[in-house]
Amino acid sequence: RLYDLSGFVRLHPGGERLLRRRAGTDVSAALDGPPHRHSANARRWLEQYYLGDMEPGEEQVPPGARRLHACHWCFTVGFSFSFQNLPEMVDEEAVDAAAQTPARMDPRCKTVDVETDLVDWRKPLLWQVGYLGEKYDEWVHQPVDRPIRLFHSDILEYLSKTAWYVVFMVWAPVVLYLSWVSYASLAQGNTRLFSSFTTEYSIPVHKYYFPFIFLLGMFLWSLLEYLFHRFVFHMKPPASNYYLITLHFLLHGQHHKSPFDSSRLVFPPVPASLVIGFFYGVLQLTLPAGLGLSVFVGGLCGYVVYDMMHYYLHYGSPKKGTYLYGMKTYHIKHHFEHQRSGFGISTRFWDHPFRTLIPEETFEKED
Repeated sequence: RLYDLSGFVRLHPGGERLLRRRAGTDVSAALDGPPHRHSANARRWLEQYYLGDMEPGEEQVPPGARRLHACHWCFTVGFSFSFQNLPEMVDEEAVDAAAQTPARMDPRCKTVDVETDLVDWRKPLLWQVGYLGEKYDEWVHQPVDRPIRLFHSDILEYLSKTAWYVVFMVWAPVVLYLSWVSYASLAQGNTRLFSSFTTEYSIPVHKYYFPFIFLLGMFLWSLLEYLFHRFVFHMKPPASNYYLITLHFLLHGQHHKSPFDSSRLVFPPVPASLVIGFFYGVLQLTLPAGLGLSVFVGGLCGYVVYDMMHYYLHYGSPKKGTYLYGMKTYHIKHHFEHQRSGFGISTRFWDHPFRTLIPEETFEKED
């Protein structure tokens, strides 16, 4: 079985270099690990790049014997395959012929057939998923590499998509401005904690405390990030409730169904502003003005970092051994295998006390 992974090379959790080293080879053993045992969803995902079947020995084609074309990221599953004389060539006639024959597919694997899938991919999906009922949870957690259209309206569809840099352009200036306002407010020396209860024992909040309050806001955001992801985005809607299924798909289900849709990896600014405005109001009502604003701006900065990091975990190729490399593999495991755990995105910290940490894989040593 021959696969062309040129469209997936940048997205691979193990990094581009790993695929580069194995291009043109049999990856059957690699799928079972170590270092990583690929899930049923990962194997299903691989079938989307299937080109055709090739018989053993067909890879050893004398130069000029047949029509050839370049295939820089081709892999095989099922037998040893090596391009010794033609390191980046694939027999085009063999691939074309194989593509015309029924695929002998591993029973764990299946591709998305737009003709037989549970939804009609030629129409907006948002109003269809609610009818899936009990089949929705399994369907939405079988990821595919294809874009999703949510709305019939072109305007709503446009507003539902956001490029990653828009989040930074919109919210980074707000963070900088409110940071200055917060610091200036604390510098006036009028901010005191517990002043609404007692003036004798109230605690003054100096301007020098601002960096620590800012970091506290970022830390509190990391908790909100975890709680939202686990209890809101990963709620399991009742199979009988069309509207809750539709809401879940709008909030997060569409991201799990198409995890590499680059236009839907960050939160659009318009709905984000409503949520951000809510927390701004809560902090202003519960804390002194300067203190509440300082906590808020730290949390807002945490949100911007989270959204940028989320995009990078899907589309970046961090260096092996780095923090981002570990978080990328951790987050992709959440998408493909451990959908009920691994809710931390910018950090795994909260997965520890809430006991939702994705377990490390172990492999028995061979004799």
